[in-house]
Amino acid sequence: MDQRFIKKMKKQLEQMKTEILEQLMAEDEEFRAMAGSSDTKDLVDVASNDIDKKMLSALGQQELKKLRLIESALARIDNGKYGICLKSGKPIPKERLEAIPYALYRVEYQNELERRNR
Repeated sequence: MDQRFIKKMKKQLEQMKTEILEQLMAEDEEFRAMAGSSDTKDLVDVASNDIDKKMLSALGQQELKKLRLIESALARIDNGKYGICLKSGKPIPKERLEAIPYALYRVEYQNELERRNR
């Protein structure tokens, strides 16, 4: 894989990482604010507040998973293994990496994994 493409992807991954970290920090502040304002008046307010907390937590978990994948991709760039399918050892097409810079697998194997996990 050519170095110019890898540098471009590294920059994109670092930008994605920064955005996720900023979003998680903002969500954490919102979460703390919601948790701190528990002077709710009735059960509907309590339930609504609880749902909001759970949604923020779930969003945070998804973002943390994505952050781990991004960090993994950056590590693979550093060790020269970026863009190589973890299953087949074949190169992941550039088009796939441009769409999903932290992709671990070629489309064929990713589809197989998703079918198995249903």
